[in-house]
Amino acid sequence: MKATLEAQEVSPQGYSLAAGSNVADITPEYLRSLLNGQKTAFMAEGAPAYETRIDRTNRLIALLVDNQDKIVSALNADYGHRSAEASLLTDVWSVIDNYKYTKLHLREWMQTEIHEAMFADAEARVEYVPKGVVGVVGSWNFPWRLAFAPVGYVFAAGNRCMVKPSELTPATSALMAELAGQYFDETELAVVQGGPEIGAAFTALPFDHLIFTGSAKVGSAVMRAASFNLTPVTLELGGKSPALIGKSADIGDAARRILTAKTFNAGQICLAPDYVLLPNGLERQFVGEAKSAVASMYPKLQDNPDYTSIINERHFNRLKNWIADAEAKGAEVIELNPASEDLSDVASHRIAPMLLLKVTDAMTVLQEEIFGPVLPIVTYETIEEAIAFINKHTHPLALYYFSHDAEEERKVLDRTTSGGVTVNDCMTHAFDNSLPFGGIGPSGIGAYHGRQGFLTFSHARAIYRQSKSPQAELLFRPPFGEPIRAFLSSSITK
Repeated sequence: MKATLEAQEVSPQGYSLAAGSNVADITPEYLRSLLNGQKTAFMAEGAPAYETRIDRTNRLIALLVDNQDKIVSALNADYGHRSAEASLLTDVWSVIDNYKYTKLHLREWMQTEIHEAMFADAEARVEYVPKGVVGVVGSWNFPWRLAFAPVGYVFAAGNRCMVKPSELTPATSALMAELAGQYFDETELAVVQGGPEIGAAFTALPFDHLIFTGSAKVGSAVMRAASFNLTPVTLELGGKSPALIGKSADIGDAARRILTAKTFNAGQICLAPDYVLLPNGLERQFVGEAKSAVASMYPKLQDNPDYTSIINERHFNRLKNWIADAEAKGAEVIELNPASEDLSDVASHRIAPMLLLKVTDAMTVLQEEIFGPVLPIVTYETIEEAIAFINKHTHPLALYYFSHDAEEERKVLDRTTSGGVTVNDCMTHAFDNSLPFGGIGPSGIGAYHGRQGFLTFSHARAIYRQSKSPQAELLFRPPFGEPIRAFLSSSITK
């Protein structure tokens, strides 16, 4: 049933902190009862019809369209300032676009696959059936996209869903819970709030699948918790995604596209280019082009509505400390601050885009995912040296390669490993709804988006209808005699 208890707590921004209960009432026992209710409803319904899946998808679309202003307002409250257009692009439009693509292809994805059977009159097929109840743990940088894009695929595959959004965006999480209660029965979709303790209890639930977006450190803990129930997991974990500029690249075009991605949401993106690999000798040209690119996008930073603040003081201080660490260890810090504004006000949490030259592996910015508008520049002499630099680090979520040399491009693709690749741009592979999205190794496990999203949350159920031929029955039945020996002798061949 839908929420029956009125919220008893209200955030400073005015959004109710829970739909269905007081946040203090969200206990491990409450989570288990919510999961049991969804599992019971799933078993009673069975695999939902195409029409039911479309209806649930349409309600997701309506939720976002009808409440887009509230969504923008809540995100702005959580960040201190977040670009309204950026919020609408990433947390509203891109999610709706996912849903519309799913609606266009869902009937096709649901079709039974016919396979070649062992005997002429036998039947072999695969039916894609729902798993049951899926848990979604979202992240704070794009709260709606990283929670509700998976929900769309969860529903498309015929499942029920429970969502745990980030506690770092409390106004947004509260709004999610409130709207989920308005548009869905809690046995279809439930949003639960809470801090790390509730998060730990959530990931320990016996879901039929669990998807988590966040850091590798927390992802490891999520995987350990899921392992006790043998819950299959999809992990989207990020990492240090390189932007490799080849010698044939247009430096101005590459700098503009890299800085566009690096400054969007102030670089707080798992897919943001984390460092640049640049041919030696082109540093000053790249710096000049980067300055021009930032000035054209953000003539000023302090009061620019398009430039997003860092999420909170802890992350603001983290980035400042990492910049100071790099400078103390010999890096040249170049601030891209077109209006030369004073950005020292900690309360505004604004950091100008920064380029770091002369970086070394001893600096934290080359050891940890940056998640902010700070961009180290690493130089190389040969493409083999650049490839070796990428490969000595863990597999990144994305690789960005800028070049007009087809042979070199093939070499880079063949000799590196990453979750995905965009050539001559950044991040756009993740917005193409026909492509799977996910990491590899430390940058993630599994993938979703497009048909892969449907497959991730479906079980490929093999179904075989046996032949009426006597041979089919006798093949594995003793006593084994000359006929089976003749069969084995003629079949076990090179």
